[in-house]
Amino acid sequence: IPNIPADARWAQNGVTVAGGHGQGSATNQLHWPWGLFVDDDQTIVIADRYNHRIIQWKMGNTNGQVVAGGKGSGKQLDQLNDPTDVLIHKETDSIIICDSGNGRVVQWSRRSGTTQGEILIDNIYCSGLAMDNQRYLYISDYGKNEVRRYQIGDKNGTLVAGGNGQSAGLNQLDYPTCIFVDQQQTVYVSDWNNHRVMKWNKGAKEGIVVAGGQGYGNTLT
Repeated sequence: IPNIPADARWAQNGVTVAGGHGQGSATNQLHWPWGLFVDDDQTIVIADRYNHRIIQWKMGNTNGQVVAGGKGSGKQLDQLNDPTDVLIHKETDSIIICDSGNGRVVQWSRRSGTTQGEILIDNIYCSGLAMDNQRYLYISDYGKNEVRRYQIGDKNGTLVAGGNGQSAGLNQLDYPTCIFVDQQQTVYVSDWNNHRVMKWNKGAKEGIVVAGGQGYGNTLT
């Protein structure tokens, strides 16, 4: 997890590092890119959602490389369906993918010659993924309106946020999507339909609203 100073300032103009050649399926294009992960060497892996693939871009390259899926929408082990997030699991030299349209989380080796993945968790409406510094995997489930923590190989996991029905209570979520986990295993959740970001401390029974929570709108409060 990067240590970003509180007074950090960002350049006002960005630089295109992937895509930028219109909507499409060529290796220099993306179609509705969703989640992404940046490795230590600045390699970017992107959940290219409507191309049903994960594409990897090395810094400075003009074309990406398909590293998972890319064989059309489907549920075979060599296919993906609307992937929404991805991360790199360094210990196994693999990528873990939220294969949202297939209701599963899958793992693909990064080794050359890999042609299909394996299912880690099935029957889950996954949207977002995160991993803490102890290598626990966190998954947001918009079907059950919860976030769970898993050890790799564990099918059940431990509830860490939500799980009390679909609503706006502090112990509830409504379509959780993106998640982030800090060094204290605090979980931050983008709570889509509640128009807020929630913070759940480790072991907490309810969350804290840290952004939004005032309904849909464009004011700064």
